[in-house]
This record gives sequence, C-alpha cells and structure tokens, in this order.
Amino acid sequence: MEKKFGLIGSSVSHSFSKSFFDEKFFREGLRDYHYDLYPLNKVDELKKLLEENPELYGLNVTVPYKEQVLKFLNDIDSEAKKIGAVNVIKIQNGSLKGFNTDSDAFYETLEKWFPKTENAKALILGTGGSSKAVQQALKKLSIPFKIASREEGKGDFTYEGLEKDGSPISESTLIINTTPLGMSPNTNSFPTINFDLLTSSHFVYDLIYNPARTLFLQKAEMRGATIKNGLEMLHIQAEKAWAIWNN
Repeated sequence: MEKKFGLIGSSVSHSFSKSFFDEKFFREGLRDYHYDLYPLNKVDELKKLLEENPELYGLNVTVPYKEQVLKFLNDIDSEAKKIGAVNVIKIQNGSLKGFNTDSDAFYETLEKWFPKTENAKALILGTGGSSKAVQQALKKLSIPFKIASREEGKGDFTYEGLEKDGSPISESTLIINTTPLGMSPNTNSFPTINFDLLTSSHFVYDLIYNPARTLFLQKAEMRGATIKNGLEMLHIQAEKAWAIWNN
C-alpha cells in the first residue's frame, strides 16, 4: 500500500529532507513509501493538498508555517502546545496531530557541542517557530537567553539595538540564528549583528544547513568563534518524525 510523506513550506527546494527520506526508504526496503516536497504560497493551501493526496500519512513543516499551521490541527502534542509551534504532522483517519521534534533535536545537539558553564548566556536571533523550539530547549538546559527581532517589541532587542549597544553580543557566549536569512537560494543574506564583537570564546549555531557554511557562520568563524550548522539537528528531528509517523 502506497504511503506518502512530505515537507510543506513557502520554499522547500533547499531542503535535504527528500534525499534523507528517499535514502531511508530505499535502505529499509520500503518501496511503496514516498517523500515529496510541497511548496505552499499560503498555509491555507494545506486543505487542498490533503484533499488531493489521501495517501499522505505525515508531513514535516518548515518556515514560515510552523505557527500558522496550528489552526488546521485536530490535536496538538502537549510539548508542541507548550512551544507554540509544530514541525511534524501525523495524519491518521483524516485527523491531524501536531508535534515538535525541533526542540528535542536542538537540545540533543547543543548538549553535546556547547560546553555549558555557570555564566553561560544565549542570544537568539529570530522570533518564529524555530526560535520558540530553541527557547524551550534552552529553558530545559537552564541557559538564560535574550531574543533579537527585526520588529520592536517582539524580542528583547532589535537588530539596530544590538548594533548600538553591543553588550548582548559580548555577554552571550552562545549565539543562535533561527531566521531563514542566508538559506539557499538566498545565500548572500545574513542577520546583521556586529561581528567584530565576536571572539574565540563565542559559540555560534546557525539552524540553516544548506549551505553548510552560511555567510553568518563564515563571518563568525573569521573572528575565531566555534561554529555549527543545523545538519545534525535535521537528521535527529527527521528520525524523531519518522518514529512519530510509525508509532
């Protein structure tokens, strides 16, 4: 029996999810399983997608729909509800249940990579669904954080505020980009922070994995910072999504 899975987002061509799951299905001999990319111009197109693809058993959700998709769900896992964003949907008998595997995947990768000290502080760039998942993971790790946003009032600082007063960057040993700035195909963009304030004491994590080294990471590395991209996080969250779809 054919089973379909896929990824929804406004731009999905950059994603490695299809190749990840295609390889997984091939490796495990699941010849009737298929994974496709579904670009949606607006989140409301999800309804039509589901009507046209009754074989869909599960979806991954990427920017900018991790929060917008909540209104279409019949049920939301308690952890995803707490976070306020969903990146995995399980479809069963026409019912949609939302989960968040981003937060746990980020938690696992950060715990291994970042040497947490007593005075560790984090600065999160962005306020969307990915940012919410990161915030939840940092709370679990007891790492205090501040948030930078393009819009006044959405975070603790605006990017302009960070430029004027560099102390949030200097004081944060961990800086995390949760925005899509720099993601393929728009690889020339990056969050505008004062990179000259970065030192070899900084750890800079970009959730983007395509390209492997965004301009943001390159600029941080040039200042001596330790850098990490989101590829390991993608693999962990994808395996967690697979476990949910097959549970």
